[in-house]
Order: sequence, then structure tokens, then C-alpha cells
Amino acid sequence: MYSESDLDAAVAAGKLSAEEAGKFRAFIATQKAAPDADEEFVRLVSGFNDIFVSIAIILVLTALGVLTSPTGSPGLFVAAASWGLAEYFTRKRRMALPSILLLLTYVSGVAVTLVWVIGFNIATAWALIFGHAATLPGSAALLLGPLLIAAATYAHWRRFHVPITIAAGAGWFIFFGLAMLLGLIPALRPAAPALLLASGLAVFALGLRWDMADRTRITRRTDVAFWLHLLAAPLIVHPLFHLLGLLHGNASPASALAAIAIYLGLGLVALLVDRRALLVSGLFYLFSALSAVLQATGMLGHGLAMTALVAGAALLLLSAFWHKTRHAVLAFAPAALRQILPPA
Repeated sequence: MYSESDLDAAVAAGKLSAEEAGKFRAFIATQKAAPDADEEFVRLVSGFNDIFVSIAIILVLTALGVLTSPTGSPGLFVAAASWGLAEYFTRKRRMALPSILLLLTYVSGVAVTLVWVIGFNIATAWALIFGHAATLPGSAALLLGPLLIAAATYAHWRRFHVPITIAAGAGWFIFFGLAMLLGLIPALRPAAPALLLASGLAVFALGLRWDMADRTRITRRTDVAFWLHLLAAPLIVHPLFHLLGLLHGNASPASALAAIAIYLGLGLVALLVDRRALLVSGLFYLFSALSAVLQATGMLGHGLAMTALVAGAALLLLSAFWHKTRHAVLAFAPAALRQILPPA
């Protein structure tokens, strides 16, 4: 049995052209009950060896981080080791899960190193960005954060082309960028939720751009778009729920209804762009909002279980009838919009 990584390796080795590989994927898709584009296939594990290698990578990099912690910058060693391991497991072996893991440890290592160099408190920056009372000293050195993260991520992308790279780089770029703005311009701190929402919409737009470049979803562009949508959803939903007061114990039945309306709107967008990842990312915030309301009304026990049952059943039904539902939704969409969205 041939895996997606085998096809990618054959294309990289020149044994197959990208067009031939695409035709083969399209042929296999016609043998299934649903088109491959509608299945939102994501290359996560190509075999159990991926899991085996990933466990070994976690052990090695964790131990390396602990042993180099006396130097004050273990992130630098972890990032360097992640790049070196990627030369073999990503560039040569093309293993899916280890490649994702090594990319995340590389970018995180670079970010931790920047935190150490710049000398600002990452926990304080996180609290400030996500709407908690905190004070982040303004420093011109924060200007280096977004630029260096972008440069390090771009270098990794040019070398290895791991699909999650763009989303990981965007996440850290947004974090350092917002920390820079809120640290250097204290007057913007009340607008942190709005800035976070704008960042989420920008990531969503970037995901749509990658999606539109591969409407039939037979190339790596669709994987890049998947991770961008997975990142965009919490960046959009979190500030909206924060503005409704659902994340700080100020829940009410009206705000719970607003939360459900937001999630339904997100579901409509997910159907239009054919991305289930949007629903998955927003599900945690929906449960947080509803549990806050149930706790305030003294119905947390069975009420939360009933909420989980209803939400789970709704998602199962939506999954079973995803294609028919999406076809019906697209029928009401303007023709210009249908031309840029994945076909039903």
C-alpha cells in the first residue's frame, strides 16, 4: 500500500511529475464514496514508525533542554538539534509526524531563545494579550521578536517545506507582534481583544488564499491551509467570547445564546470553505461558555452532560451529511464565491 508521503517522495526524486501524482490521487478519490477534497485529508502519520521516532525525538530534545538549562538558553540548543534531526527525518525520510514535531520544537526553541535575549516575561505577555491585568515594560528590543521569528520560520520553510510551518510561524509572529505593540504603546492595551480578533481574521484570510491555490486539494497547499484554519479559529473565537464576558465568570443566558449564534456562524463558514478544523477549534470555547452559564444557574452537573450529548450528536449528524449540507449551502452562495471555494 502506498502512502501520501511515498507519492511526495516519488515526485521529489523525479520518478513522477506533480501532475501525474495529482492524477493518481484524483483516480483514487473517484473510487471512494466521497471526493478526496471533501475528506479534508491531512498527512499526520504515515506508519507506526512515525510514532516510534516521535517518542524518541521527544526524549532526546527534552533531555537536551534539561542538560543545557544551566547555559540560560536551552531553546537555542533544542532549535539547533531540531534542525539537524529534520535534515534526516524530514528532508530524507519524509516522515509526517516527526516532521511536524521537529518544526514545532524548532520554532518554539527560537522563540524561547528570543525571550531570553530580549529579556521580557513571556507569562506576563500572554496574560496581557489575552485580556488579563498585567504590565509589560516597553522595550525597543521587542521589535526584534516578530522579525527574527519570521526570518527563522521562512528559512525552515525554504529548506523543508513542512505544511505546519506557516501556521507555527504566524502564531509566534502574532504573539511577539502583539506583545511589542502592547508593551511599547500602553494606550492600546484595552484594545487587545480587537487586535487579537484582527490577527485571527488575517490568519483566516491567509488560509483561504492557500485554499484557493488548490481548490481540488491534491497538493501540499491544502495541508498548509488546514493548519492556518486550525490556528485562526481560536484567535477569532477567543476575543469574541471575551467581549461577551463568557471567559471571566460573567455568564448569562443571553450571552450563552450569543455564544451559540457565534458557533453556528462559524459552522456556516466551515461549510462554505469546507474546513471542519474551524468547528473543532471553536468547540472548546463553546463548552467553556455554556459551562459558565450552567454553573451560574446551578445546573452544571447533568446540564453540562446534556450539552455535550446535544453538541456531539449535532457534530456527528453534520459529519454524516456534510456533503449534502454543504451542497445545499453552496446553492445559496453567489456564483462568484462558488468559483473560488472548493467544489461540492
